[in-house]
Amino acid sequence: MSTNPFSSFWMAGYECTDKLNAFGDRVDFLNETGHLQMIDDDYQSLAPFNIRTVREGIRWSQVEKRPYQYDWSTVKFMLERGKANGIQQVWDICHFGFPDDLTPLHPMFARRFAALCKAFVKMYRDFDPHGTLIVTPINEVSFLSWLGGDRCGTSPYCVNYGWQVKYALMRAYVEGTAALKEADPSIKILTTEPLINAVPELNARPERIEEARVWHNYQYQAVDMLCGYVSPELGGQPHFLDIVGVNYYYQNQWEIDIWQPLQWKNENGDPRFVPLRNLFMEIYERYQKPIALTETSHPKEDRPDWINMIAEETAAVIEEGVPFYGICLYPIIDRPDWDHLTPWHNAGLWDAELRENKPPARVLYEPYAEALLQCQDLIEEVQAEVNIKVA
Repeated sequence: MSTNPFSSFWMAGYECTDKLNAFGDRVDFLNETGHLQMIDDDYQSLAPFNIRTVREGIRWSQVEKRPYQYDWSTVKFMLERGKANGIQQVWDICHFGFPDDLTPLHPMFARRFAALCKAFVKMYRDFDPHGTLIVTPINEVSFLSWLGGDRCGTSPYCVNYGWQVKYALMRAYVEGTAALKEADPSIKILTTEPLINAVPELNARPERIEEARVWHNYQYQAVDMLCGYVSPELGGQPHFLDIVGVNYYYQNQWEIDIWQPLQWKNENGDPRFVPLRNLFMEIYERYQKPIALTETSHPKEDRPDWINMIAEETAAVIEEGVPFYGICLYPIIDRPDWDHLTPWHNAGLWDAELRENKPPARVLYEPYAEALLQCQDLIEEVQAEVNIKVA
């Protein structure tokens, strides 16, 4: 049985996007949320929840201001604070942002990205020669290619060009992964793709059911390309995939064409809604790799109900013997809208209280915190039962 490389099952994700938004403005959420300024406080506040693993991002646009010249000063600062606070950091090389002179369609995009990956490994191993290093090369390729390739929501600001953008991003992903593994074969690659359920209308005709099936299966393209199952000319290999990370939010089951989300509580008994445990099993049966829920959250007052559902569905697949490595609360600190920087979503374990000329204050949302502690107990109980059965 494989060994879980995460220091804690429950993880915290800090919003680290540095992308160009719909208006062409660069956003920087590590600063907007105050995480860079309050990193010690943020890490120390995780202790009551026994969270020792976090997702962070290097912010490519800030590291590489000029081609092949890297400024690692902020990343090194974050590494130092992680070590000082006993926190394991899982790193996104590219979350949603690229340097000013690059888009995924630039002919040098993949080469530049692979060089960045190689430089990151050297920098990291100079800091920590032997520790476990878990890396996500590019976060949510499926979403990023849709946003920039079909919706003009970020660079390269295209319409009806989603596949071309996805192909270009995955060329970089594959070449970056090859560079990471060549520099350090012990690195674990963690994917972070959206987990969805695309459905037709009720009482749909067979052709509409097939159309929805095609949409549903688009979610696998990026990981299939990484593994070389799709577009093998890119050089993907099955051993490039170590942990299948999936991101799941309350809008992730929807009706095609109208993009209407299904109600996640499913109080009306919609037969098209699929329990999350079934989606997890679908992923595991496809890839036969350990799974992690790398992003999940819900805004406002439904946060406790949401995390209870997440824990119950996760417990069910753990009971089935699936190697399930962890759940990342994302964002752990609240974040604003990308395009307008307001409103804030009230989706974190901590809400943000805005202050003039200061980073936002952190306000613990108590109902969410209480539910989380109960969910942690549930997962621990199930894990203990499974270990007894295995023994």
